[in-house]
Amino acid sequence: MAAVAGLAGAGVAWRRHALTDMPSEALSTLWASEFESPTGEVLRLADFQGKPLVLNFWATWCAPCVEEMPLIDAFYRQNSAKGWQVLGLAIDQPSRVRQFLAQHAVSYPVGLAGLNGTELGKVLGNSQGGLPFTVVLNAHGQLKQRKLGKLSEDEVNNWVL
Repeated sequence: MAAVAGLAGAGVAWRRHALTDMPSEALSTLWASEFESPTGEVLRLADFQGKPLVLNFWATWCAPCVEEMPLIDAFYRQNSAKGWQVLGLAIDQPSRVRQFLAQHAVSYPVGLAGLNGTELGKVLGNSQGGLPFTVVLNAHGQLKQRKLGKLSEDEVNNWVL
């Protein structure tokens, strides 16, 4: 029984270590990416380097995406003064995103990512292209968490630990 527990612990440790290793090509692609905001400004991912970053890929038609947005927004409002950044990348038609945000405003910036966002998500580990998809990077650009599917409150709270 102790051997099984030891192997399980080693597996968890390996997975944690593996998560910090984001391929340099993926980070290069991430930091070179640019998206238009709903108001027409250019959001350069390079401007987000050097501080912890939550990237949340979502769409207006994705129910779990919409359900987790208040949780992500609350995290941003509580932690932005501590240096945390959040960027929502909408994999959707710009007109739908603008209409959605007019009714469901969030405090964090949103990029109109479309199909380019889907490709960026794949580069960052979302090979299925599913939504919602969230990537959390520390201030050094190392992967802290990657999640395909709806976030829980506990997962969001663990970002700051």
